Amino acid sequence: MALQFLQQVRMGQQMSQQMKLAPRMIQSMEILQMQREELDARIEQEKEENVTLEDVESDEETGEGAEEGDAGAVEEPGVDDGDRGGIDGEDAVAGTDVAQQELVVDDEDGNREGFERLDEIAPEWPDDNLFQVGRPSSNRIADAGDRHHDAMANMVARAPTLHEHLLEQWGLVEIDDDHKAFGEYLLSHLDRNGRLLSRLEEIVQIYGRPVSEAGALEVLGRIQQLDPHGVGARDVRECLMLQLTETTPLRDVVATLVNEHLDELAKNRLPRIQKKTGYTIEMIKAASEVLMHLDPFPGRRFENEVVRPVKPDLVVKLDDEGQWQVESEYESQPRLRLNRHYQELLRRGSGVDKKTRDYLKKKEESARWLMEAIEQRGDTVRRVAQVIVDRQAAFLVDGPEAIVPLKMQQVADVVGVHVTTVSRAVDGKWIQTPRGLFSLKSFFGGGTTTSEGEDVAWEIIRLKMKEIIDNEDKSRPLSDDALVDALSAQGFQLARRTITKYRQRLDIPSSRQRREF
Repeated sequence: MALQFLQQVRMGQQMSQQMKLAPRMIQSMEILQMQREELDARIEQEKEENVTLEDVESDEETGEGAEEGDAGAVEEPGVDDGDRGGIDGEDAVAGTDVAQQELVVDDEDGNREGFERLDEIAPEWPDDNLFQVGRPSSNRIADAGDRHHDAMANMVARAPTLHEHLLEQWGLVEIDDDHKAFGEYLLSHLDRNGRLLSRLEEIVQIYGRPVSEAGALEVLGRIQQLDPHGVGARDVRECLMLQLTETTPLRDVVATLVNEHLDELAKNRLPRIQKKTGYTIEMIKAASEVLMHLDPFPGRRFENEVVRPVKPDLVVKLDDEGQWQVESEYESQPRLRLNRHYQELLRRGSGVDKKTRDYLKKKEESARWLMEAIEQRGDTVRRVAQVIVDRQAAFLVDGPEAIVPLKMQQVADVVGVHVTTVSRAVDGKWIQTPRGLFSLKSFFGGGTTTSEGEDVAWEIIRLKMKEIIDNEDKSRPLSDDALVDALSAQGFQLARRTITKYRQRLDIPSSRQRREF
């Protein structure tokens, strides 16, 4: 009976430990999977919300170095490595069901009062401690203000949306008030391409105010005169026709192709179009070139997608012994540490009430968790990348044709982690190599075996297939069956459906569409 009781107590302690470590494990997995920009944003958010966390360089101007409490040198008294929440091994998989839960440090339940209490404590700190270890730099607030000012100054003014652009033009159109109001309503029924979301008759019915069919058509016609040309169209044909002007080369021929032969043109059936229209092949090809300069999606240019430069997480270099070595590339990412001023408040004890002390302890624990998770992330990503580089070393020397098949499970086995850890570690991570910048995911892929028994990656087969198609006779392009034979002659035994799949992945049209007349 006593033994059973002790076992139950021990089990309860273990469950308590597991429940305590679960949030740390969740945070470790979240941090590991974050991309560079996401991690930077998470760090900035934590610094804004956590008074105990700061950049190492915050005190460099006062001569203080990165000592105790720096990220990368965090030690928790009484906790050994075996008790830390981690991301590796089978234990990490247990947290996958809750990985989507967000780790939140609550500021409620009296903690807000503790935060406000800090304002009362700060003035009590002697002025002669201003430049002592643990006192925040007097430049910290000023520096934060400067950074905020610089960020605001460097922000690019937001470009107008399609709706805003059209609404501004519509405000200048001279038309009666009733039709003006209906036009504004009609503009709200355009999709991202600039086309009507519904039939004009349906929009009139749900408008709620009387508007005649002729009036609705007049308003639509005026909208179709706005910039960019093609907006307000009811289908792709009307969109293209709205972009034709009196000065468009071969205007009548292009109009005929758009109105009557667009589907056949998309399938490259030029002889059939020639037979139906009487146009020469050369004239049809010339009109097709004009058509290619029209935009079937005129509204998309206003989506204002911001393309940010990719920052490498890692860099691979040759060492003195001629071996490829992976190094972290985080010089632009701020190093973190615990604020020594608030650590001193906790150590001093006196003059700090319980609520404030509990608040600071909670914030300090959150900061330690974040710093440890960042350290774990860097180490795991680097170890995973090193195994990838070791396996794909031939690619770094000889290029894409030397890449070999590689599965995430193979990397996981070498690193000694679960395959889901590898998946998180490579997600959105980039490495700078002598051959350029590559995502870590691009080094993974299956493969097949040649007729000589050699393993070859699918990437090599795709390159070979593209090379064959690039060099084919364009007047008699190779069918997928012919591509099977051509690759077989080079030692690659592949099914026709496999060839079709990879041709489509490369955005290579069918042989009929590739034919040049």
